[in-house]
Amino acid sequence: MLRLYLCLGVLLNVVVLQEAEEPVSYTCTDGYAYDIDRQECKDINECVTVPDACKGGMRCINHFGGYFCLPQNAKIIISNDNDDTTVAPVVQEQPPVAPAPALPVRQGHTQITMQCSNGFVVDELNYCRDVNECEGSHPCQQLCYNIMGSFICQCEQGYELASDQASCQDIDECAFSSYMCQWQCINKLGSYVCACPEGYQVQGNRMCQDINECESVHNCNEDEMCWNYYGGFRCYPRNPCHEPYVKTGEGRCSCQSSTVCRGLPPSIVYKYMSISSERSVPADIFQIQATSMYPNMHNTFRVKSGNEGGEFFLRRSSNFSAMLVMTKPLTGPRELVVDLEMITHNSVSNYRSSSLLRLTIVVGPYAF
Repeated sequence: MLRLYLCLGVLLNVVVLQEAEEPVSYTCTDGYAYDIDRQECKDINECVTVPDACKGGMRCINHFGGYFCLPQNAKIIISNDNDDTTVAPVVQEQPPVAPAPALPVRQGHTQITMQCSNGFVVDELNYCRDVNECEGSHPCQQLCYNIMGSFICQCEQGYELASDQASCQDIDECAFSSYMCQWQCINKLGSYVCACPEGYQVQGNRMCQDINECESVHNCNEDEMCWNYYGGFRCYPRNPCHEPYVKTGEGRCSCQSSTVCRGLPPSIVYKYMSISSERSVPADIFQIQATSMYPNMHNTFRVKSGNEGGEFFLRRSSNFSAMLVMTKPLTGPRELVVDLEMITHNSVSNYRSSSLLRLTIVVGPYAF
């Protein structure tokens, strides 16, 4: 009896082992896996299980039995058989990425359609393509530049965008600085021009250049010479000599009688010059120089008249020359006549003589 029991135990054990080895087969369609606990096929979330399911920054959307990839800025509209339409939450817009396909996926009676964000449109391949808002009519008044998903407006030179970021308004360049033009700035639509006062012409874009009327048109008589100065001209007699002086050269008057000219300089030379108004000082403006140089001659120089306001100083440069220095700025228009005297001494023969240079200085009305 004991042996029979053992044999039966062995046989039972064999049967159990054979039953455990029989395979159990449960088959699910692609995209699903069998859930043993629930005894059913369960959808696989490929967005979690598949590494890098979507490339290029695309958004992974899990779906029954599969998944699909959409751009980050895409919207999802779920349409059922009825008229009800469900719009999935809007994904926060990201920087534009290269367009990617978004093919419709059907599951039962549900259709998922792709919708692009503003500035993009779905093309025939179901891609989100950028819309070129600058083609055809656009809200920009002047220049339109297309960018991914939008556009920007810009203005031509001389204009700036208004507060609406679409229309353009003129820039008043003259309001930027008083140095836009040397004299006067005149604003124009989209630009500006510089103007100069009478007697000047525009040089380049902003500078004023004096017009030499003596080389073009003037109203001086035949017995007068035209002298141009900054901003105008004046007519001076060709023969400036008065009794008892006679003209002996260009601008030179000499006395022919020492008796008649006793106490007067034997000669007077007339010179003319022009300076601009408000010229910076001190400034060397004119040089006087002896025309004859002899041994044992000693020359001294002085401003004899025309310096009552202390505007000038005569600086001796050498035994034969001196420089007239302007010590105060002069405001024009103004004319000054300054007599510069050179006194010559001969230490051997006790000779003494003098000559006078009468300098007419015309100060222009402007500082240029």
